[in-house]
Amino acid sequence: MRRTEPVEVNLADLPASDLVRRITSRDATAADAVEASLERIERRNPGLNAFSVVLAEQARADAARLDADLAAGQPPGPLHGVPIAIKEEIDVVGCVTTFGGRGNSTPAARDSEVVARLRRAGAVIIGKTRMPEFGQWPFTESVDGGITRNPWDRSYTPGGSSGGTAAAVAAGMVPVAIGGDGGGSIRIPSAYCGLYGLKPTRGRVTSDPMPHLWWALGTNGPLTRNVLDSALVYDVIRGNLAGDRFTAVEPATTFVAAAGAEPGRLRIGWSVVPVTKGVKPAPEHAAAVRETAQLLADLGHDVREVDPAYPDPTTAFVPQFLGGVRTEADAMEHFDRLEPRTRETYRLGFWVSPGILEKALAAGERISERANRIFAPSTGAGEGIDVLLTPALGPRPRRVGALNRGGTLTMAVRSRPVVAWTALWNVTGNPAASVPTGIAADGLPVAVQLVGRIADEVTLLSLSAQLERARPWSMP
Repeated sequence: MRRTEPVEVNLADLPASDLVRRITSRDATAADAVEASLERIERRNPGLNAFSVVLAEQARADAARLDADLAAGQPPGPLHGVPIAIKEEIDVVGCVTTFGGRGNSTPAARDSEVVARLRRAGAVIIGKTRMPEFGQWPFTESVDGGITRNPWDRSYTPGGSSGGTAAAVAAGMVPVAIGGDGGGSIRIPSAYCGLYGLKPTRGRVTSDPMPHLWWALGTNGPLTRNVLDSALVYDVIRGNLAGDRFTAVEPATTFVAAAGAEPGRLRIGWSVVPVTKGVKPAPEHAAAVRETAQLLADLGHDVREVDPAYPDPTTAFVPQFLGGVRTEADAMEHFDRLEPRTRETYRLGFWVSPGILEKALAAGERISERANRIFAPSTGAGEGIDVLLTPALGPRPRRVGALNRGGTLTMAVRSRPVVAWTALWNVTGNPAASVPTGIAADGLPVAVQLVGRIADEVTLLSLSAQLERARPWSMP
């Protein structure tokens, strides 16, 4: 019998869960994992511009400490030795929190709580990833950072605002990276780059060091190559601090357990009707919804087309968006260094007073009540569904250069169809996930969005994992 040599696996290609198993079983070390990640960054980042900062020496030192701790018999954390990248807007001690621009110059004095929890779980922070200034747009381009490109085709955008995060994970530079979502900024780049991206329920993840992110719109979370890694990271970072304005009810089980459990027979409604009037999904996106609906029916779910009767989120979203940008801009050390378009956004939001913001939050609660009627029992005013299936995006990914010219209003019009199915769920606070479905004829990924009841990430993770098993997705 012919003997075959075992195929050597590059640690950079492994998902976080597999990487932890190898390191904690002594088949690899944290130092090996970090070196594999740094080698990938050195080779691939120059063509993609995913990273703004690479913390090579600190990462090596942290990995060496983790290896020494494991050798000394200390129990490993759930992310032991996993290299993780962090979006520019999140505080990492010793790094300037740039928000994608040049408004700050002093390094952060401490980690945000999310980063601190990652470190306590054994993760190695390997660098920070690019974003458009203040995360205003679904394209990752800025005056300071230049253009970030899609690993599937470098002439296209990876989306935004967590575009650097998505490019880093999709290109195999890190298995996991942390992004943020204030209108689709986890789900959109996940859809553009073939990743799994779950926006959690509002309040699920602490907003430390700030009491809130964009006046209730924003939340932080991971972009990953598979569902299990997302669950693994969320189990580490979820939970609140006393200073958080918003909190979420604790789940009945861990997210890792949810990702490994069968979802049972669910009532799933699907629709390609947009929240934003006048926007149509690309044919590939509408087809992906219908094909996924059929797959879910084949898997035994009760699947039917529904009319979501979406409320218009504008009265809440616009003041919260403008108020969020103004709040972050006011906190900058050097307001004059902000991009001209950002300063224009700031001026356009002059009318967003504290009172207006409180009214916007109240409007958001009314919008949430109306949007969530679809999950209400069918004996009442609702459709009685457990999960809503929609497109993740309107148009197909666009080529880079979206932010080359034009002011705030031009960019708002350009962004409008991209966020047509995502932004509502930031206003309502529902969990929503971008789930890959395959590759289109243009060579770029396609995705659908799954939306769940408030505080019901467990169902979304179980259903997403079932879809992943039935229709595995691939990486570039």
